[in-house]
Amino acid sequence: MTKRRILRLTGTDVTEFLQGLITNDIKGVETGLVYAAMLTPQGKYLADFFICKSGDAILIDVAESHGDMLAQRLSMYKLRADVSIETTDLHLHRGIGDPPAGALPDPRHPALGWRCYADTPQTDDTTDWTALRVAHQIPETGIELTPDTFILEVGFERIAGVDFRKGCYVGQEVTARMKHKTELRKGLAQVSITGPAEPGAEITANGKAAGVLQSRAGDKALAYLRYDRATGPMQAGAAELHRIA
Repeated sequence: MTKRRILRLTGTDVTEFLQGLITNDIKGVETGLVYAAMLTPQGKYLADFFICKSGDAILIDVAESHGDMLAQRLSMYKLRADVSIETTDLHLHRGIGDPPAGALPDPRHPALGWRCYADTPQTDDTTDWTALRVAHQIPETGIELTPDTFILEVGFERIAGVDFRKGCYVGQEVTARMKHKTELRKGLAQVSITGPAEPGAEITANGKAAGVLQSRAGDKALAYLRYDRATGPMQAGAAELHRIA
């Protein structure tokens, strides 16, 4: 499981502050976890995270690899807003069985179970999260989600990570234009795979570049594909691939 960092935001302006920055509607924290991202002004991915209420504070659950960057970016935007940002000692717990007290459903897909936050590390989780992600086409920080990613190409609308009615946020114009004015020609797809190939391998079709292999679980994988070239057999390393979904 990707190591996580839990940030705590406090202050009278926290809700309004985040609403103007993130891809989803912050009001959702009143009923559960919110999954969202921050984007560049050009609409590309910076970080994805989960947000929830904790008393009068807001917790942000982000990959450890992106924790410093996200905290710095939030600090840059807050200017004179009454917002304080600190790193907590909390640990993420997650699972797909019976949820403990205080757990909240993962908003991306019911199969991903629950998440909650505790003072001690989790030691009892044996879930194959990569297999679940591949089965349900869920992108992961640093694998399917990179600085070159446009979030609609990796299914953010399908996994409840973007709200097109909430109003402006950084990168909103590009995201809205992709939603309403263009047909996606490339993006995240599930493929069947037979043979050896490492994540990151180039995918070709009829000798032409067709995409990149990403997460793999057994005979299925996620891949970033050019849809017009992913209509038949493809190759990655010594493996053969076929698009499933």
